[in-house]
Amino acid sequence: MRILIVSLCSLALISVGYGAQKQEKKSQPKKKAQTAQHAAQPAHAAGGGASAKKASTATHQVQNNNRNGPAVMTGNNAQKNKKNETSTAVNQGQKRKPAQTSNAANQAQKGKKNQTQAASAANTGQVKGAGKSNRSATVSEQNAAKGKLAKNKAVKPQHFNLSKQPNTAKAPPIKFQQGRRIQGSQNWQGQKYAVFRNYQAQWHDQNWWHNHYHNNIVFAFGAPYYWNAGYWFPAWGYNPNAYYAWDGPIYAYNRMPPDKVIANVQATLQQQGYYRGEVDGLIGPLTRGAIADYQRDHGLYMTSTIDQPTLQSLGIA
Repeated sequence: MRILIVSLCSLALISVGYGAQKQEKKSQPKKKAQTAQHAAQPAHAAGGGASAKKASTATHQVQNNNRNGPAVMTGNNAQKNKKNETSTAVNQGQKRKPAQTSNAANQAQKGKKNQTQAASAANTGQVKGAGKSNRSATVSEQNAAKGKLAKNKAVKPQHFNLSKQPNTAKAPPIKFQQGRRIQGSQNWQGQKYAVFRNYQAQWHDQNWWHNHYHNNIVFAFGAPYYWNAGYWFPAWGYNPNAYYAWDGPIYAYNRMPPDKVIANVQATLQQQGYYRGEVDGLIGPLTRGAIADYQRDHGLYMTSTIDQPTLQSLGIA
């Protein structure tokens, strides 16, 4: 038994020793390689120190370039992109501004045109709504500036069956005022208006009127009128209770009686839209207003009565 145990131990020692030798053999080549590397380094350092430094510097630069290259390129690209975006935005803004300005200007012009058209339509509506009696004063101003009187076609005098009694509600009677002059007549220039500038209301009895005007006296609505220089005048005092709706001259054509002249003027103004009352031969407030409107629109002095220029303009004389 002892011999067997000793043999086994011997074998174990041998195997252990053999394994240790193998490990030593494996470790020796590694040590040799490391020793060779260490030996080569001094040789490199001794023979080419400068080149090694250059190579190392170059290597670091390449590495830095490789590392920084993408970042630099990225920065450059970003700057280029920003410039391009800024330039594009500026160009687009510049293009938009003229377009916006042009659009705003066009809209403003269109707005002005629309306002002008609306104003014209409103004015037209106002003129139509006001009626022909309120015609534009522009015609009057133009005619007055040119010094031309608008003259209508000749109107043939008509005969009207007028009432013998005046309608005093539409044409109230006026009262006599000694020495009364026609207001504003001092501003009416021209020989045709001299009769208005020189007129003065006079009161005389019947004998006086007959002695001065003989057969140049006619009656209208029971009131006496005397004829002088183409006009009819009220003969105040001939009949103390006589009715007069107007104290002043009335121009007549071919000695037509005053009520007939007034009726023809009323009918003519009625056809032209100035007079809307009844053709009654009375020169009351409504008739005088229509005559004044016609005179204003045709560049005539607003005498508010029948004068020679007005009767000629109407085409009656």
